[in-house]
Parts: sequence; structure tokens; C-alpha cells
Amino acid sequence: MGLLAGVCGAFLVAGLLLFTHALTSPKPPARPKRGRPRPTAPVDRPAARRQRRLWVVGGVAAAAAWMVSGWPVGGVLVGLAVVGVPWLLAQFSAGNAAVERLEALQEWVRRTSDILAAGGGLEQTLMRSARTAPEPIQVEVVTLTARLQARWPTDRALLAFADDLDDAAGDLVVGALLLGAELRGPGLARVLTELAGSLSEEVTMRRKVEADRAKPRANARWLLLITVAAAGLAALNGDYLAPYGTGMGQLVLAAICALIVGCLLWMRRLTVAVPSTRFLVDRDGSRRTELDPEEVPVR
Repeated sequence: MGLLAGVCGAFLVAGLLLFTHALTSPKPPARPKRGRPRPTAPVDRPAARRQRRLWVVGGVAAAAAWMVSGWPVGGVLVGLAVVGVPWLLAQFSAGNAAVERLEALQEWVRRTSDILAAGGGLEQTLMRSARTAPEPIQVEVVTLTARLQARWPTDRALLAFADDLDDAAGDLVVGALLLGAELRGPGLARVLTELAGSLSEEVTMRRKVEADRAKPRANARWLLLITVAAAGLAALNGDYLAPYGTGMGQLVLAAICALIVGCLLWMRRLTVAVPSTRFLVDRDGSRRTELDPEEVPVR
């Protein structure tokens, strides 16, 4: 009966964690439908390998803890801690990546407008921009250049570029480039310069917001570390954990740990910025192929 109760407690922990994750995770943005596959950005293989190793280590730690303690819930919790604690620490420590991408986009737009003002063609300017593209968006710009060199239509390549950026500010830039590619007017360089100034102001605003969020992120990070340290010290005290060795104790331990993890995920959600809504994607998930010239004027 004790083993059965422990297994039930382990399943209860997993179920509550999945339920909490479903409630706290933001809804993924709608992805546009495409007629045929397109080149994708390269996968971060070292990060994927580290993640796989972490899951393997978590599984081994869970099995070892289960065998040593005889607690199924304890084994599951140890495995989840090995995988989840580094992920939560990374989530609480992050926050400037989106701002850095926006700043890189602003820098790229300004450089592109300078080249266009000097008399360069749109497609040639976009392909030349890959040489000096800022690192946060270098992969996206290089992929755009590869599509143009592969004789993709300019509008399709730019729309795919907007999908790669996956940001409302990127949609605004791509909208101006689409209208410039269609109208071929002389005012595209000036429009891009104005967009770069607007993006610069948005970067300043987002940096202020991230500075305000730095304190709750630090509090959440310290709370996580204190919780892990307290759990480790409690595990060394056999008398303190003795009541959790029974079947009912395993269920109680599972419920307590699920509530703690739910609180940490809720704090993580509060510190994550909500992405802006893109306007180059329709509500039904299909990409917009036509823009109103009044939305991004090119004179």
C-alpha cells in the first residue's frame, strides 16, 4: 500500500505540474501558413545537447533518489529539480534578450537607410547588409540574403524575414520595405530613418521597463535558491522527514511541492514580458500579403 500511494503521489505531482504549466504559459503566437517549406535558422546544437544531457542526468538522479530513499515522490522531485531549477534560474535571469534584438534591429534599419540614401537598390542593399548585421539578428538577415540570392520574390523573402523576427517592430520595418519594393519610391530611405528613430525611443522605454522588472526577478531567483537549499537541508534530517515516508505522507509531500512549483511558475509568468501583437499575421493564422499604403507611407 505504501508503494502504491507513493506511485499515486508521483503521478499527482506530474499532473499538478502539467496543469500549472498549462495555466501559466502564455498562448503561443499564431504562425502563418505557408505554401511550401522555407529555409529555417540553424539549430543551437550545443544548447540542445546540454538540454539532453540535463534530462539524462535528471533521470539518473531520480532513479538513484528513489532507490536510496524508497520514496517514488522523492525520486520524481529530485529529477524535476535537476531539470527545472537551471531552467527557472535562466528564466529569472533573462530579460534583456528582446531589448537587445530590438536595438540590433534599430541599428540594422539605420544602416540600411544610409545605404539606400546613397543610391543603392533595395535588393542589393539588403544583401549587402548581411556583412555588417548586428549579432542578435545576424542569422535572420543572413537567411534573408540567402533567399534573395536564391531568386525568391522580394515580397515573399521579406514576409519570411518578418516570420523569423517574430516581433511587432519587425513587422513595421518589413511593412515599409514591402511598400518600398512595390512602389519603388525615393522616400524609402527617409521612412527607414524615421523608423530607426522610433525604434530607438522604444528601446529606451523597454530598458526602463526591464530595469523595473529586475527587482522582482532577483526576488524570485533568491526565493528559488532558498527553497532548494531548505529542501536539501531537510533531506539530511531523517527525523524531520520521517512522517512523509508513509503513503499519506507521500501524497502530502506531492501536494506541497506542487504548490511551491506552481508559485514559482506564477512568479516566472509575472516577470515575463507579453509579446506585442503582430499585424502581418491574420487572426486565422494566415499571413497578410497586401498592405494598405496609408499604414506605412512611402513618399
